[in-house]
Amino acid sequence: MLQSSYGKIGIALLTALGVFSLSSTVLDGVQASLLGVVALLVVLWTNEGLPLGVVSLLPIVLFPALHILPTKATTVNYAHPIIYLFLGGFMLAIAVEKSGLHTWIADKMLGIFPSTARGIIVSLAITSGVMSSILSNTTTTLLLITIALFLSDDPKLKMRFALAIAYGASIGGIITPIGTPPNLILLGIMEEHGMVMIPFFQWMWMVAPLAFVMFIVVSMILSIGVRDVRLERPRQKQALTGDQKKILSVLGGLILVLLVNAPIRPWWSGLGMSEPVILLSAGLLLFTPPFGLLEWEEDKAKIPYRIMFLFGAGFAIAKAFTKTGLADQLAQYLIAYSNLTPIYLLLLIAVMITFTTEITSNTALISIMLPVIYAVSQQAGLDTTLLMMVATICASYAFMLPIATPPNAIAMSSGVIKIRTMALYGLVFNIVGIVLIVLIAKFFWKPVLG
Repeated sequence: MLQSSYGKIGIALLTALGVFSLSSTVLDGVQASLLGVVALLVVLWTNEGLPLGVVSLLPIVLFPALHILPTKATTVNYAHPIIYLFLGGFMLAIAVEKSGLHTWIADKMLGIFPSTARGIIVSLAITSGVMSSILSNTTTTLLLITIALFLSDDPKLKMRFALAIAYGASIGGIITPIGTPPNLILLGIMEEHGMVMIPFFQWMWMVAPLAFVMFIVVSMILSIGVRDVRLERPRQKQALTGDQKKILSVLGGLILVLLVNAPIRPWWSGLGMSEPVILLSAGLLLFTPPFGLLEWEEDKAKIPYRIMFLFGAGFAIAKAFTKTGLADQLAQYLIAYSNLTPIYLLLLIAVMITFTTEITSNTALISIMLPVIYAVSQQAGLDTTLLMMVATICASYAFMLPIATPPNAIAMSSGVIKIRTMALYGLVFNIVGIVLIVLIAKFFWKPVLG
């Protein structure tokens, strides 16, 4: 086991050195060091040469040591508001499991949907996607993941159910302009530059075919080898207990508050608390009377801190890309390709955004790249709205790594998925997504946008 770890760490170090050496021929030393560190982290996350939480804390050591970011500028990313959204969601998930409410909900779900693995995978992906078009994909995944894990005792099915929810949330987040932050950033930049805004329902009509096909592809591929496996319904004949009613009331109230707080209702913005505050409040409420469903000393060990560290690493990488100027440097290379034919330029943007967002925040990436794409398209006389739309959608369609999107990280926190498995499935879905987005943009969005 120890020898295996040595080998995996050695591979990660050699990969990092190789990336640094190649990058240093076109980038400055700090930027090349950043790419080398990112390569080291990605390989260690993938081959599990070190524990996930340990790897996720390495930026705190390596970024200051290599002069990429100071210690304070690195560590502050491990207290990002999204991390506290996770914390509140994890507390709710622990309470659901502790009260046994998950068996009652699982029984109801299996009573509605076909009791086969494929039926459940399809239903979870679509349910997650539809919810993510209104609520954030992070919140949706947190609400669904605990329930899904108790639909079966088979580890293979648990893994596929968790991925169905995570991928469904990412797919569904694009259905409405408010489904995910990159969509809102696009509209904000369009408004800033005086561009014609995409109406709410036109947006939905444009992206619905893409989301529909992706739901089918993801569900069918995740169902391979298990599609006809039947699931037994949990034997839940007793009435709800007092604790189950309490947690159900908290969940119901949480969903109501999230809906009221949704950006689609700007006239309620005066009430608005952020989703991290709302979910953390709901989680903390479970420790207080009259609920008293959680006890700190007993339940704190169940919180997956390694996933919180993982996302802190993702935010630190995103900050480093901006502060070192690496994001701007990469964007400049894009200008050199502005003379490509439209279909190849669409493909280039789709590939670049999809795979770059695997290692950095999609919100940070799209904030940096959309102004660049706007400038490139204006210089080259290209369809600005079309190029920006492709980039925005691709920023949400990253399926390979846990740090790519919050849903991926939450799925990983379930403990039923290996990073290698997520990376293999994700690579397939990344490629499918790129091809579909480019084709739909070329032959459907372009005529619609005029």
